[in-house]
Amino acid sequence: MNKISQWIVGHMALFVILAGAAATLRPALLAWVAPWIAPLLGLVMFGMGMTLRVEDFRLLAQRPWEVFLGALAQFTIMPLAAWALVKAFDLPPEIAVGVILLGACPGGTASNVITYLARGDVALSVAMTMTTTFLAPVVTPCLTWFLAGAWVDISLSSMMASIAQMVLAPVLLGVLVNHFGNGFVQKCLPALPLVSVTAIVLLVGGVVALSAGKILTYGALMVAVVALHNGLGMLCGYLFARLFRLPPAKTRALAIEVGMQNSGLAASLAVLYFTPAAAIPGAIFSVWHNISGSLFANFCRRQALKAVSEAKAAG
Repeated sequence: MNKISQWIVGHMALFVILAGAAATLRPALLAWVAPWIAPLLGLVMFGMGMTLRVEDFRLLAQRPWEVFLGALAQFTIMPLAAWALVKAFDLPPEIAVGVILLGACPGGTASNVITYLARGDVALSVAMTMTTTFLAPVVTPCLTWFLAGAWVDISLSSMMASIAQMVLAPVLLGVLVNHFGNGFVQKCLPALPLVSVTAIVLLVGGVVALSAGKILTYGALMVAVVALHNGLGMLCGYLFARLFRLPPAKTRALAIEVGMQNSGLAASLAVLYFTPAAAIPGAIFSVWHNISGSLFANFCRRQALKAVSEAKAAG
């Protein structure tokens, strides 16, 4: 099971691309997923919670300054980058609100894996993901309203409640299950990546099926916007960390955390509160950030190994 899960996780981007292509060409194949988008996201977040321990929350108290910097960067760089791209490309309102919503979301769980591969500070990455996730029910709706309220009507209270139900409650439930049923969780852990990837693939496929026509119209433009958004997030996150003189491992963790969003949440909220077209940026981001994150991790890993070799040679 471990080998199967690792192989599927390693090829998640490919499965997401295949699901997206199938949903674009034959929307009826995955249109049935639409009513299950919110529960699927809840399942992914529950899986995230099951990987956390109560001890992980102590990191918030042990490293408050670093976690604060990470959350500040997350909720300033990505929303502002999204707003700048919307203006620069003069995107139509139905697409613009999706880009803004994506920028206002918390960090994604994939960032922890990418940080590990990049030899970054995994503990800091987990702490930042936890912090932004728990802040999301308040911060994400407020940022979306502030930056996109001119284009669409946004119900702050309803969106806050939805994020709490789809994200906060499942994560907390997963943490409790892990704490009080650790033996059961240990048996389930090998299957968790498989379940999460399946849920993400179905979620993306369902979102794409709802907006297949718009994807054919705006697909190339959206890929460019999403790639720029992700790249700006990583670059500015890296520069932000360097500005505060964080060591290399923490700098890599912060750059990755800022650049990788919870795109599943963005797509789910877009479908619930706006239009299927507004979910396109989140669906495309789900594919792209895994590709760019893996490339960035490989680059960082090579640089870290090179630094170790040079240090040994000098010593």
